[in-house]
Amino acid sequence: MESTAHLWHLSMAPRKVSDVAALVRGKSVEAAINILSFTPRAAARPVKKLIQSAMANATDKSKGSVDIDRLIVKTISVDQGPTARRFMPRAMGRASRINKKTSHVHVVLTDDTKKNKKK
Repeated sequence: MESTAHLWHLSMAPRKVSDVAALVRGKSVEAAINILSFTPRAAARPVKKLIQSAMANATDKSKGSVDIDRLIVKTISVDQGPTARRFMPRAMGRASRINKKTSHVHVVLTDDTKKNKKK
């Protein structure tokens, strides 16, 4: 059984979030949460909350019959969201553009360890 969770419009650059997502890809949920708890990157906190949300979705979807200890992070992907463009005044009446990037994070948890061991 698979469960998904999505985090839209995270106000953090996707390049920063994808480094944290690579740490937990393919790990068990318990190991992923432990890794993210002790990761000193700012992106670790929203990714940890997203994985916990996907765990709750799995429990709700299966009406409590899923074993949370067997869940693993099947896929976690980070896409670029919309960029907010701001302008900062510069010398001699000019202005330079500041790009405030956002991210979309998607996670899929599964308890099918048979399929993942074959790969």
